[in-house]
Amino acid sequence: MSIQRGTHALGPESGTLTVRTKRTGAAAKAGHNLVIDVTAWRATLEIGEDPARSSVELDADATSLRVREGSGGMQALGDDDKANIEQTIDDEVLKGQPIEFRSTAVAIAEDGSRISVQGTLTLGGKTGPIALELAIGADGALGGGAVVKQSDWGIEPYSTLFGTLKVVDEVEVSLDASLPSR
Repeated sequence: MSIQRGTHALGPESGTLTVRTKRTGAAAKAGHNLVIDVTAWRATLEIGEDPARSSVELDADATSLRVREGSGGMQALGDDDKANIEQTIDDEVLKGQPIEFRSTAVAIAEDGSRISVQGTLTLGGKTGPIALELAIGADGALGGGAVVKQSDWGIEPYSTLFGTLKVVDEVEVSLDASLPSR
């Protein structure tokens, strides 16, 4: 499917914005790889008549991250464990600061099936460059994402147990959504 010209508004009603973390360190077996959903976000894809005038914007509420699942670890994550992780993300990692992405350049493949986006990400109070790739499926599915290195945004990856259990610096952020049919 080729992406249609015009404005495409996306949010939790049309897709998911997900963060995946992995663990490392001598005590990694005690921790969990996490799948975290961002539950409050909005994105706008503006596809212009002239593809060079296209843009992508995304705003996410840093306090809306919810642990969906944890794999690995010595025992399964319970609801209290998930709530504690969410509180730690709010208080110590993201500190409730806005998450924003604004494109600076958008390139659309000739067949309209892929979009390469360059832009700036504001995370943890710091703004820096990032690139992402999006694919448009035959059924109107939009998917893609980027790897975010937390330290590039001044975020020290979470660690516990005297540093023997840590979150890997690189986290994977992915978007899976359905474009509105026209």
